Amino acid sequence: MANIHKFVQGGYRYVIDVNSGALHEIDELVYDILDDEGLPELEKVVELLNDKYKREEVVEAYGEIQQLIEKEMLYSKDLYEGIAKKHESEPSFIKALCLNIAHDCNLRCKYCFADEGEYKGRRKLMSAKIGKKAIDFVIEKSGPRKNIEVDLFGGEPLMAFDAVKEIVEYAKKQEKLHNKNIRFTMTTNATLLNDEIMDYLDKNMGNIVLSIDGRKEVNDKVRVRVDGTGSFDSILPKIKKMVKIRDKSKQYYARGTFTRNNIDFFEDIKYLADQGFDEISVEPVVLPEDDPLSLREEDLPIIYEQYDKLYEEMIRRNKEGGKFKFYHFNIDIAGGPCVYKRISGCGAGHEYVAITPDGDIYPCHQFVGNEAFKMGNLSDIDNLRQDISKQFKAAHIYNKPECKKCWARFYCSGGCQANNYNFNKDMNVPYSLGCKMQKKRIECAIALKSRILKK
Repeated sequence: MANIHKFVQGGYRYVIDVNSGALHEIDELVYDILDDEGLPELEKVVELLNDKYKREEVVEAYGEIQQLIEKEMLYSKDLYEGIAKKHESEPSFIKALCLNIAHDCNLRCKYCFADEGEYKGRRKLMSAKIGKKAIDFVIEKSGPRKNIEVDLFGGEPLMAFDAVKEIVEYAKKQEKLHNKNIRFTMTTNATLLNDEIMDYLDKNMGNIVLSIDGRKEVNDKVRVRVDGTGSFDSILPKIKKMVKIRDKSKQYYARGTFTRNNIDFFEDIKYLADQGFDEISVEPVVLPEDDPLSLREEDLPIIYEQYDKLYEEMIRRNKEGGKFKFYHFNIDIAGGPCVYKRISGCGAGHEYVAITPDGDIYPCHQFVGNEAFKMGNLSDIDNLRQDISKQFKAAHIYNKPECKKCWARFYCSGGCQANNYNFNKDMNVPYSLGCKMQKKRIECAIALKSRILKK
């Protein structure tokens, strides 16, 4: 089991204490002494490094390392496994809901996990009646939780804009009656945005995710209309206008996907930043290896290079102006999420569920359409499949053998359950390619935050 992790980013050396989260910037000598599993004996270190350092230098550095160990800032013990096991038997309360407002879409994105909006079934829009029942459901199942998040998702949710408005207004009334705080978010392809819709979204959505894949030639190869034409020329001005009017106290993301078509995706991130977007997310596509757009092991060196370029660009822009946030580089090195979130991740299946236009309930939006994971329906919420909920609740890092050994376990929380299942037919076996990209992003994110905090 990895107790520490040392790495080099941007010419600086770092070591993370895995269990405490303590981060140290170190010199080359300390870097050479440290071993992931534990501190070697002094004489072995002196002998091993004899050709590179003087004995007194090694002894002094070794003593400083020992002081950090005594302060439990290096090689600290894991105190969390008992918390994870205990939580498995505790009651679950839902805190987040994905409302699949539309099992339909006016685009035909070539990498879409949702079957181009159809979700392996017939195309359908959610009625306001089903949406209101979903609000009642999440309020009831949230128990003592006060804060609830509802993501309006699709397909393209703006195809059912009238239902969206009715559902949101209903939620506003219900949250007051039940002493809850319901925060809405929406993910949209931006094609249907107009002045009325933009004003409504700005006032009513805590976060708006606006989909665009970067440069025109990249976007228009994959984000196409039903007739095969690209969407870029239509959506870019709309997204810019949405961001311009956006209340600065509220969040948005210009959100893209990179595929094998654009593993130089740093250029797409830079393009979006140059367009004035300061909240950006460009995420790796997840597709079977035989898909022509899928990412593969041989792509990793170029992908790592892109993240290195992004790290350098964000350092530069932070110094010179024009800085922006990149979703996958958002890490709080001072503490981060609560212990249980770091252990269990998104909470799919027990703290978070997805609901379809027919009122069917699934562990998350990426399991929709897989009947083996259907938990029930809004028409009978007292008889949901608890075995599925328990299965997901138990799929935390301490029940994932590979994760237990990994230095990044408290940052990624075991990865996406859907990706793990879809690639390995087992939620407890991580999606290997995703893990490797995630670890590189974590290193860049930690180093970036360290450099910015040092300013």
